[in-house]
Amino acid sequence: MEGAARRRTPIYTRRGDGGTTGMLYGGRLPKDHPQVELNGAVDETQAQLGVVRASAAVDLATICLDLERDLWVLMAEVATLPEHRSKLVPGETLVTKAMVERLERLIDDVSERFEPIRDFVVPGGTPTAAALDVARTVCRRAERLAVRFVASAPSSHVGAYLNRLSDALWTLARWQEGMHLRAKDVGVE
Repeated sequence: MEGAARRRTPIYTRRGDGGTTGMLYGGRLPKDHPQVELNGAVDETQAQLGVVRASAAVDLATICLDLERDLWVLMAEVATLPEHRSKLVPGETLVTKAMVERLERLIDDVSERFEPIRDFVVPGGTPTAAALDVARTVCRRAERLAVRFVASAPSSHVGAYLNRLSDALWTLARWQEGMHLRAKDVGVE
């Protein structure tokens, strides 16, 4: 059996059993460190975008894949200790202003596809919109967790990127809903 003769690298390393995780370019942090918590929330956001992409039409799936790729860049930056920031590569392991601006253009473009919304919207108009709203709420958590990270890396665009991403996800959800159930139209029984 040829495949059995090949040696596979196991997914488990056992290095995290003591409660730490490895960082990009070296070093370890406790698994409950704010940077690790931030990356966990970003990872959840990325996974939720994968849920959206799995059943989305081609145009939305392409947008989601681009966002997922951006989040790899963001997670690389967050997974880097301050003493290794000089090793980061813009657009590959470091979030750039251009990435933030690209999200702004996406928001503007998608906003043109539906009527402006002037009320609070009840999430869940379609399965795709609901999944985008879940991604948005997880992204908002990541944005809150990013405040401490950005304070330690003042030139970072991580906070701005997550802020625009959550706005983009809200916009994408409204586009996917088409018709919106306004909060003031929901009766309480």
